[in-house]
Amino acid sequence: MYIDIGANLTHDSFHPDFDEVLARAAAKGVVQMVVTGASREGSQDAARLARDHDHLFATTGIHPHHAEETTQDVISELRDLASEDKVVAVGETGLDFFRDFSPRPAQVKSFEQHIELAIELGLPMFLHERDAYPAFADILRAHHEHIARQVVHCFTGEKEALYAYLDLDCYIGITGWICDERRGTHLLRLVKDIPADRLLIETDAPYLLPRNIQPKPKDRRNEPQYLHVVAEKIAEHRTETLDELATLTTRNARHFFNLPAPVA
Repeated sequence: MYIDIGANLTHDSFHPDFDEVLARAAAKGVVQMVVTGASREGSQDAARLARDHDHLFATTGIHPHHAEETTQDVISELRDLASEDKVVAVGETGLDFFRDFSPRPAQVKSFEQHIELAIELGLPMFLHERDAYPAFADILRAHHEHIARQVVHCFTGEKEALYAYLDLDCYIGITGWICDERRGTHLLRLVKDIPADRLLIETDAPYLLPRNIQPKPKDRRNEPQYLHVVAEKIAEHRTETLDELATLTTRNARHFFNLPAPVA
């Protein structure tokens, strides 16, 4: 059994065959999924999907790409969504200094507003960081003792960043980036350093289709059904069996998001 802790199932590409996407994931052992809320509208849509499907849950937040969207009215809306039982974390929020689609001061302000909301509500945080170390760690360091739990989702950084986040009690989410021979090979070494009780797995679908899938899908869209490919690569480089990896990451996801046992 697997739990996909980060799937962008509100993405337009899933609209034509959404039920089939869920069925394919279930056939590959994905028993629960957390739908990422990354904008005002996206958070509302994620919560709606979670309400409509027993095995789906949602996060609520504003991605750093949309940081200027984070007004007090929006924070109030996120607070209301976060009160729902199926909304299990605050985020996606954080810093992205790679693309800088929003000004960095706006990203920092939005990140800090999300942190305050998570602390107020006692919810874990679903975090995004790209090319923003050490600024991201510095902000977390000032607050992490008051945050329930936090996961750096889709971790792609280097050893120094990984160790800093582990020192801050972060969980680490690994995606199909680890299957990318062009830019993910450093993760093959680092994944061994993630403690067994801090490791989580995700697809970040429809993005980051694992490049090692054979035969390659005609559609370049990633789906939760491919989570097992990520798990296989991680298990290989942690010298664990696939069953062991599935068991520990499922246990970690249930604990992190306080998920119920899946409905039979």
